[in-house]
Amino acid sequence: MVAPNLSPTATQFETYGSVTASNRSLQWRDKVIEPMFESLPDHTIMYKLAKKLGFDKEMFKHIKVNGEEPLVEDITREFNRGMWTIGYTGQSPERLKKHQKNWGTFDYTSLKAEGGVCDGDFYGMPWPSWGTPEMNHPGTPNLYDTSIPVAEGGLTFRARFGVERNGVNLLAEDSYGKGSEIKDGYPEFNHEMLKKLGWWDDLTAEEKQAAEGKNWKTDLSGGIQRVAIKHGCSPFGNAKARAMVWTFPDPVPIHREPLYTSRRDLVEKYPTYEDRKSFWRLPTRYASIQAKDYSKDYPIILTSGRLVEYEGGGDETRSNPWLAELQQDMFIEMHPHDANNAGVKDGDDVWVEGAVGAKIKVKAQVTRRVAAGVAFMPFHFGGHFEGKNLHDKYPEGTAPYVLGEACNTAMSYGYDSVTQMQETKASLCRISKA
Repeated sequence: MVAPNLSPTATQFETYGSVTASNRSLQWRDKVIEPMFESLPDHTIMYKLAKKLGFDKEMFKHIKVNGEEPLVEDITREFNRGMWTIGYTGQSPERLKKHQKNWGTFDYTSLKAEGGVCDGDFYGMPWPSWGTPEMNHPGTPNLYDTSIPVAEGGLTFRARFGVERNGVNLLAEDSYGKGSEIKDGYPEFNHEMLKKLGWWDDLTAEEKQAAEGKNWKTDLSGGIQRVAIKHGCSPFGNAKARAMVWTFPDPVPIHREPLYTSRRDLVEKYPTYEDRKSFWRLPTRYASIQAKDYSKDYPIILTSGRLVEYEGGGDETRSNPWLAELQQDMFIEMHPHDANNAGVKDGDDVWVEGAVGAKIKVKAQVTRRVAAGVAFMPFHFGGHFEGKNLHDKYPEGTAPYVLGEACNTAMSYGYDSVTQMQETKASLCRISKA
């Protein structure tokens, strides 16, 4: 579920600049309308906060500020200069604007421009777009595609974890990108590797000065990346895919029973982690929660998911009258067996109380799409809290057409042990007629 903003941030239609899609492509957008109410672009809010805290001159020393709004083009150039590790460096504002103005020259399937001023580029230059913008790398539409040269969007697996572990070679064997002059696996590129290969003199004098003592991700000239790609190689090396992730708590994924579970027989076989403090987080509970049997008081398995009508937290899509008409109530799907036991009929208001103790008031949808003992709720609603409509909390004219309970209110305490992402898919609940 999308986290709420604590500041009045403008929508995407009220500002401009680059946005990144889930396929790793960037797109330049133009402002449609001026920000409404007291809303401000997020970069303006960041500037005002930095100014209030006294470090605006340091934070924006490479960025022009017009009044209180930093120049978005300069912000794009700033992350171009700093994101060498993932190839967020080639997508300059000028290249992005060129793509925006020439949409019609890109093939809809391959995303590749066919002729015109963007010829050979993939739309939005999906990262990694290696090197400096002047290098004109086209972007990488499909990760780890060795059938095309790196210079044209191909890629190998990254050699991030060394070249050997426990006597096992971690570099690729008999696999390399098309056109690579190294016909086998190889480590990450650095200044020493270029010298050993005899490629150091491919750098300009300025690039040599910047690249001395550096590697592909710390050489800010982009020269090491440029020369590696010139010879058909991936700057970050050519390694095997890592199937055993020895830096994770479970190097090979195994099932661990959810913290709140009705299958107590599986807890002993598939226990969760011990309570721990992970990095910057407060102490996080795992085993101490799972040790208690909540299933007698909360007998129904609760899960959540998405609807085709709405997106994310739903504030935007529920503000669209045509979409809002499609699903006007927050609801919970429950099997007839559970509905009959609770004296609930289709369309009744029900209380859903989660094992954490919070409860929400939603509509019952009695259906066999879920199994007996299982319930499902969508995560696109907000604006109600534990049965109370918070419509009056919205500034006049801003409340979505449809409001409802947020399902996560009644979901679960729990966090992924690696990413610290909250658990929003598996919990227990009880359902009663409101």
